[in-house]
Amino acid sequence: MSRKSSDQFPSHISVDFKSALRNLNSAILLSASLLALCSSAEAQQATKVPRIGFLSATSPTNISGRVEAFRRGLRELGYVESKNIHTEYRFAEGKLERLRNLAAELLRLKVDVIVTAGPTVTRPVKETTSTIPIVMAFDDDPVGSGYAASLARPGGNITGLSILAPEISGKQLELLKEIIPKLSRVAVFGSSTRSGTAQALKETELAAGATAVQLQYLDILDAKDIEIVFREATKARAEAVLVLQSAVVNAHRKQIADLATKSRLPAIYNVAEFVDDGGLMIYGVSITDLYRRAATYVDKILKGAKPADLPIEQPTKFELIINLNAAKQIGLTIPPNVLVRADRVIR
Repeated sequence: MSRKSSDQFPSHISVDFKSALRNLNSAILLSASLLALCSSAEAQQATKVPRIGFLSATSPTNISGRVEAFRRGLRELGYVESKNIHTEYRFAEGKLERLRNLAAELLRLKVDVIVTAGPTVTRPVKETTSTIPIVMAFDDDPVGSGYAASLARPGGNITGLSILAPEISGKQLELLKEIIPKLSRVAVFGSSTRSGTAQALKETELAAGATAVQLQYLDILDAKDIEIVFREATKARAEAVLVLQSAVVNAHRKQIADLATKSRLPAIYNVAEFVDDGGLMIYGVSITDLYRRAATYVDKILKGAKPADLPIEQPTKFELIINLNAAKQIGLTIPPNVLVRADRVIR
């Protein structure tokens, strides 16, 4: 009778071993499949593209320079549209009643942050959400408007940039006085519904008292008011016009600049787009710089910072721009001592 080799297993042990081996292989395959699924899910989550909402009260062409400044700010921070960020742009085209619905539309798109292009936009967005982070491209008075507890610690879901510099309107009047030494009557155009108008007008009145200039305030609440205020200014023998910042005014820059030329009234404005549209001169905060800086807030929020903890920054860049073509059209000579201070001169 032959003897079994000591390195051979009994048949029943061999069968059990093979079965266990098959079970082990199945378990390994299952684990590998689960690991692949998890890795795929993690990869998808890691490559999720953040979505920004951008809401404006006006049209894309009206603020094209500002939008490009915002995009430039994002590019400087390494963001590439449709690759690692996606922006949903919405424009009310001057129809302010649309703002609330457009804000709600952005919420339905589940944006991660909303950038508001001016004070007129921030309020309806604030009233639409108290949780989605809101970045103000600029606002007159964030604390006074109730958007923030303080500039240093906003405390809510809103942060961004402020153009709180009401003294600018006083400096604008001083510039008008420099280019027209005998200036005695100035028409001031503004919108009383804008939160910063009252303070800006107060600063203008202080400067008027110091320069012996008489002011005539004329309210622009709608496009139809523009021709009316120019007629009133001409009737009152205004010698120049000072235009305060407002959404209505900004939306109709070209019309205002053209009417100022037609009326042969030297006019000073707040934002650079006015001189590009034929206006005489501007002195004010560089709005495009604020839009570029708004991108830094978006970046910080996307990286986990809370709006409540991000201080609201004030303007750091101001600009004086003079359009010599517009001056020539109304027969005005800009003194050399003013020209030399200009950041840009259009010839």
